[in-house]
Amino acid sequence: MLDYNLILDAAQRLKKRVRRTELIQAHHFSERLGLPLYFKCENLQRTGAFKIRGALNFMTAQSRDALAGGVITASAGNHAQGVAFSADLLGVKAVVYMPESTPPQKVFATRDLGAEVVLEGKNFDEACAAALRQAERTGALFVHPFNDPLVMAGQGTIGLELLEDIPDLANVLVPIGGGGLIAGIARAIKETHPHVRIIGVESAAAPSMRQALKAGEVITVPIRASLADGIAVKTAGSNTFPVVRDYVDEIVLVDEEEIALAIVSLMERNKLMVEGAGAVGLAALLNGRVKKITGKTVAVLSGGNIDVKTIAVVVERGLLAAGRYLKLKVELDDVPGALARLAAEIAEARANISIITHDRRSESLPIGKTEVLVELETRGAEHIQEVIRHLGKCGYQIEVIK
Repeated sequence: MLDYNLILDAAQRLKKRVRRTELIQAHHFSERLGLPLYFKCENLQRTGAFKIRGALNFMTAQSRDALAGGVITASAGNHAQGVAFSADLLGVKAVVYMPESTPPQKVFATRDLGAEVVLEGKNFDEACAAALRQAERTGALFVHPFNDPLVMAGQGTIGLELLEDIPDLANVLVPIGGGGLIAGIARAIKETHPHVRIIGVESAAAPSMRQALKAGEVITVPIRASLADGIAVKTAGSNTFPVVRDYVDEIVLVDEEEIALAIVSLMERNKLMVEGAGAVGLAALLNGRVKKITGKTVAVLSGGNIDVKTIAVVVERGLLAAGRYLKLKVELDDVPGALARLAAEIAEARANISIITHDRRSESLPIGKTEVLVELETRGAEHIQEVIRHLGKCGYQIEVIK
């Protein structure tokens, strides 16, 4: 079990070495949810995520002899940068195994910090197995991304900071992958404030900790690709599991559209850039995943290392989920002026054309017909229905594309 004193020691060890991240009140979301909501902005951490805390605490607690052979780790990206930064600070060689699907931004950032990156495996678990084999062959010190008491203790310093900033804290929502972050935070908070409700949030695509709690033991679960790639872990930690079991009050799940909408909402309302894993806490609140919640609440924004290409996909999915984007397929008579009339009717419905594609060559089209694919910017779900009704009244046969 994670000892509380390890977290206190970590706080002293990390003092002035990592950023004490901002805790900001989310006024818009507070009004929307009817409770005082705050964001713990670990996305503003020196490496863009909380992982630097655990990695640096683990490595600074080692002897020089233990570090002499260098360090090796596996990561979907954020822990990689934490280890790379810590190794550079301590003058130690670092090798990082990352899944082949890791976003390029995270790969480049890790290399820029001086680490050697090896891309291997389809997911974190396969990359981790490869890293462990290499550690055995070379004698390098393996820095586990979550399943180590020192790593958990480093993450637990977030909990200490939360209590210092909000002594009357009521609830904390924490993303869960392998469980190191929530284990550290829960242990730190429950030691002195056992009444605080600790809520874990997983992607529905990778519910490893929730399934482990249901089974009463750590198990391996199938996972799907997720926007929250940083918490897409098949197997929860054997050391994090008992801490989560004993100190976490509940775990809820969120789906991909909810994550996408939360990312977009954070960009629009709070000007905060977060990755999928960092947005799951807000996603859970916005979609009513947490029941009967009152009092001062914190959502931990665990990281902000999101790939530029992913941002484009996320924004589109988020706008679709929010009813701000509409894709239509419309069949028109292939006569002059038909496309102009359609555009005029769309303008009449006060929707804005973003993209339009005109196809008269498809073999599936009847002779004398043409097909138009149009993407519209709308004002919300009600406006979408208004646009559809208006075009229907004008005689257009339309198909909504999901």
